Amino acid sequence: MRLPLLLTLFLGFGTLPAHAFEWSHTEFHFQYGDLRIPSWAGGGDAEHYVYTIQHASGWQYGDHYFFIDFMDAQDVEFQDLDIWGEWYTNLSLGKYTGREFRYGLIKDVGLMMGFNWGKKSGIKKYLPGIRFALDLPGFQFINVDFMAVLDGNDGLRRGRSPAETHGYMLNVNFIRPFTIAGQQFSIEGYVEYIGPRRNELDHTVKHWILTQPQFRWHVTDYLALGIEWQFWLNKFGDAATDESVVQSLIVWKF
Repeated sequence: MRLPLLLTLFLGFGTLPAHAFEWSHTEFHFQYGDLRIPSWAGGGDAEHYVYTIQHASGWQYGDHYFFIDFMDAQDVEFQDLDIWGEWYTNLSLGKYTGREFRYGLIKDVGLMMGFNWGKKSGIKKYLPGIRFALDLPGFQFINVDFMAVLDGNDGLRRGRSPAETHGYMLNVNFIRPFTIAGQQFSIEGYVEYIGPRRNELDHTVKHWILTQPQFRWHVTDYLALGIEWQFWLNKFGDAATDESVVQSLIVWKF
């Protein structure tokens, strides 16, 4: 892994001026586990080291979130030194209009825009949508996002992943903190469902369900240890590949 580049990017994000936000939270993750390789890439398993920069911040009218995964698979044919990134921004209609958008469990409604990108695959996805922020006891936050998935893949003519028809996504994301014997813990992550598509080879890209909940023990204000369970039904839309893997997790918080 090209660690000097990774550390340079991480330190740059970690030192962004906090005065631009109402709040700001940046983390560095290290994960290790044996992840499944889709059947179209040869199948089997490969050891993965995953280095992640994750950032969330709030501003006057909403919030931003992004992460960048640097994946160092120990199989040179699949995800070796690859990069995957996702960015989402949310415009809170309650904050923007100064009115409450509260109904039942819903405490706010937001308008969203997202972008997903893969370096080697040439994948590009644009995700406009709507967010329902829920008010549930014990949760730091829990959101339900409905988003279109608009394809912008580079396609086979550029030697990348096939272009696809547009689709849709349902995503539930959350943080649930709790305390045991005076120690701070949390369960946090998301569950997403992405509907089926067709690619430019006229093959079906199956729907998938992906969840990556993390169990964290917050050792200090800056360090957390734990595990991440990755469950992926129809990984990358491949009906022949399902995944259920527990990965070790180290989190450094800024």
